[in-house]
Amino acid sequence: MMPQKDQTRLRIGVLGCGPIAQAAHFESCVKARNADLHAICDVADDLRQRMAATYAPEKSYADYGEMLADPKVDAVIVATSDSFHVSACEMALAAGKHVLCEKPLGVSIEEVERLRASVVQSGKILQVGHMKRFDAGIQAAKAFIDTEMGQHLAFKGWYCDSTHRYAMTDAVQPTIITSAKARKPAGDPKANRRQYYMLAHGSHLLDTARFLFGPIETVEARLTERFGAYCWFITVVFADGTVGHLDLTVAVRMDWHEGFQIYGEKGSILGKTYNPWYYKSSDVDIFREADGSSQRVLGADGHFYRRQIEALADVVLKGAPMTGADVEDGIASVRGMIAIARSVESGGRAVRLADVDGAV
Repeated sequence: MMPQKDQTRLRIGVLGCGPIAQAAHFESCVKARNADLHAICDVADDLRQRMAATYAPEKSYADYGEMLADPKVDAVIVATSDSFHVSACEMALAAGKHVLCEKPLGVSIEEVERLRASVVQSGKILQVGHMKRFDAGIQAAKAFIDTEMGQHLAFKGWYCDSTHRYAMTDAVQPTIITSAKARKPAGDPKANRRQYYMLAHGSHLLDTARFLFGPIETVEARLTERFGAYCWFITVVFADGTVGHLDLTVAVRMDWHEGFQIYGEKGSILGKTYNPWYYKSSDVDIFREADGSSQRVLGADGHFYRRQIEALADVVLKGAPMTGADVEDGIASVRGMIAIARSVESGGRAVRLADVDGAV
């Protein structure tokens, strides 16, 4: 049964037919109430044709420039390798398209700040794919923090990938189709494990902390590497002076372990976040000091990827407030990851995000 659609919809072109597009974006465009999968683009003919047969877009392109020249494409989802993100976004903005770019926004300060200028010049919307902002449990935590909790006291957050995650995700994801003709970045992005894990997982941890508690000004980080596992313990100082602790571990010898603890003046929050491919909203218990009660939002709709597309479409089509991560959020996430790397390199000294440059 096809989902009920709004009369006016955002027509989306997806760049890249790889794993993230197959596991998340194609289906999300098809299911979104206010968007359509108008076009797909990939240089690998076999992969593109397979995806076109499965998801039935109106158009299928081998050349990105040709998809951008399609006047019916309103927005582009950039679902390519990280190193291609900025250039693909710049091309889309120059062509007058809105953009949803997979996280991370980029891999260096210089390129993401260059992209900021492109966004401003274009006048178009750029949203970064930090889809956890559309987790109903996390949204409930955000609402309590902003309206009821009072002063911040402390934040603890953790993102711990599991040695068993592929057994779990293979059971719930569609079979991922690959192609020998797919365009790949120079070198192996997974060769530098520190960089790869930080970009893939650390970007989520940092954005969730910023989304809930505000800008991060400084970090102090230590990294332990043992038996093929990596563990970052990070002290962060938020703009309001609150101190937090972040734990990024890949991979723990246990179930997927992700969540947060938040302490405030008028209450506290305990959150447990699930592997994203379960499409299950976080279990978030909000405790109110005033009456000694706890509340948990069910969050029955856990399709974060579809919800982020619908939010972007509402901004473009209806002028709704931006609720996703914008270009400034994307830049801040990249700065945070670079600051963590610099702190580790220095033996754990404090590093201000505003002072860093270079790449993750």
